[in-house]
Amino acid sequence: MTEPPEFTTYWMTILYIEEPVELISFLALVGWMWKTRDTDVANVAPREEMRRVFNLISWIMMYGIAIYWGASYFTEQDGTWHMTVIRDTDFTPSHIIEFYMSYPMYIVIGVGGFMYARTRLPTYACKGWSIAYVLLFVGPFMIFPNVGLNEWGHTFWFMEELFVEPLHWMFVFFGWFSLAVFGVTLQLIGRVVELAHGHEELLGLEPAE
Repeated sequence: MTEPPEFTTYWMTILYIEEPVELISFLALVGWMWKTRDTDVANVAPREEMRRVFNLISWIMMYGIAIYWGASYFTEQDGTWHMTVIRDTDFTPSHIIEFYMSYPMYIVIGVGGFMYARTRLPTYACKGWSIAYVLLFVGPFMIFPNVGLNEWGHTFWFMEELFVEPLHWMFVFFGWFSLAVFGVTLQLIGRVVELAHGHEELLGLEPAE
């Protein structure tokens, strides 16, 4: 089926703009995080480390919101699209927003938070790798490569779009990795308690009785 000229004019234009913008944003963010990294992160002052902990919490909150919009809201509307038109091509108005915009957006934010933790916080930079944070980062990231398997499977194997089909199980599996946010939260809370205990004056807090 030939695509209407309106589709090429509007939707494919969005696709051609968003992909290089996302790639440039990814490279710029990684490069900036590395260039501005703390080269003496092991000796960061308690007050500054506390500030950075709360900055990381902000990154994680933005990451969670982005994952929700990408892997929940836009994914559900994509299912509605497929149940209406049955099966179509890889590039549709639904896919252009879901797969090629919202998924890369939350991945870029996830990379930013992960790089921030690894370059600015002793807990993540000097004490090995946090399994919880690796799971939180890698799981949702792997949803995007799974898009390729999904499109291949629908093209050559299963044409009907049912959420319960095995072809979609990996989306759910990798999505569950986002539950690792609770482990990261416990790590951050534990570090906040450590910083607050015995450093009340440095943090501008009232000394504990």
